[in-house]
Amino acid sequence: MARWQPETTQRLVVAAVDLFTEQGYDATTVAQIAERAGVTKSTFFRHFADKRELLVAGQETLCRLLTEGIAEAPAGAGPLDAVAAGLERASSALGPANRALGPRLKAAVAASTELQERDALKSVGLAAAMTAALVARGVPELVAQLAAELGVLAFKRGYAQWSEIDRDETTGLAEHALAALNDLRQATTALT
Repeated sequence: MARWQPETTQRLVVAAVDLFTEQGYDATTVAQIAERAGVTKSTFFRHFADKRELLVAGQETLCRLLTEGIAEAPAGAGPLDAVAAGLERASSALGPANRALGPRLKAAVAASTELQERDALKSVGLAAAMTAALVARGVPELVAQLAAELGVLAFKRGYAQWSEIDRDETTGLAEHALAALNDLRQATTALT
């Protein structure tokens, strides 16, 4: 097995999700994931602390892109418009490989309490990053938290729709995430 191959992280994630789907999270070992990805076990541990961390691969990049998009939104943009700018920026980093992985990842998470917990922590991290970016723009903290939570929900709904539609469909993740954010914005009017 070669020690350093291109796109090792992505291969490890795909191998893990496939194994989690085939035989369950608990029955899957790090050695099996490494073997399926064509790397050594020590290479696995250079990329991830444990198999749970595979679920949050790319979270730092996603948080950075969300916050950059929010920070770069026009000065007069309201909180949800700034969140929309963050969603657009973050969506640009996800391509066909992420889209194809979506349904399998969803099935793996649904079948494992441990992965559900890790997924929830990922959502908390994304919301915290967006909240901080909005507060830095001068948005009051409570409003920033609410806008960030709606942003996370919009991203998740948009990603789910994008990953489950016909592969010939050319609509990108950004369009789905922004449509989900608009739906949520409209739904909030029914709360009063």
